[in-house]
Order: sequence, then C-alpha cells, then structure tokens
Amino acid sequence: MNAFKNKVQLIGNLGMNPEVKTLENGKKVAKFTLATNETYKNQNGERVTDTQWHNVVAWGKTAELMEQLLTKGKEVMLEGKLTNRSWDDKDGNKRYITEIVANEFMLMSAKEGTKKGGDLPF
Repeated sequence: MNAFKNKVQLIGNLGMNPEVKTLENGKKVAKFTLATNETYKNQNGERVTDTQWHNVVAWGKTAELMEQLLTKGKEVMLEGKLTNRSWDDKDGNKRYITEIVANEFMLMSAKEGTKKGGDLPF
C-alpha cells in the first residue's frame, strides 16, 4: 500500500524552459511550471477551460534529461510526489510553496519522423 500514499500524475504543457542549476556537489536540479487544463460546460452551456499551474522540481539524472529534452510549450506526462516547504524571505516573512518532485516523465509529442502518438522511450 505504500505506493498509494503520495503519488501525483499529471499531463500538461511547460510554461517555461526548465531552469537547471548544478549544485556544489555536482548534482543537478531542474525547476519549471506545468499548466494542466480542464474543460467543462458552465450553467449557460458555454465551454470553459480552467488552467491550473504547478511548480515542478526534479533532481539528478531526471533533471539532466529534462534539461536536454524539455522546452516551453511541450506536452509532458510526469509522475512524482507532492511536497511542501517554507523559507524566510529577505524581509523575514515566512513563505510557503507546494511543489511536485518529479521522478519520471515522458514527452507526449511525437518525434520528427514518427507517427503522432508513437511510444517514446523517455
């Protein structure tokens, strides 16, 4: 049952190119935003799209692959876990953020020369 405790799966589009940093120990960290859309009809029968923005972080080899393969606008499926963290800003105010720590991802767009919807080995 441990696999069900904290697991997130999303399909969305990158809102920015991944921001990748190499830490002092040589480990890489990638950060970006991901937009997910939900479409529904409101009470008047009008089609409405609700966009949610998610903060995504990845570490190590996953961050390295994201740096090579992901760019703003690309559709990606990712899996990870939700985390919350806090810090004090420069004015001493406590700040909070919820992030998805991604451990796996897959491009949803087809490579050049392949059929749309083809399997990609990422």
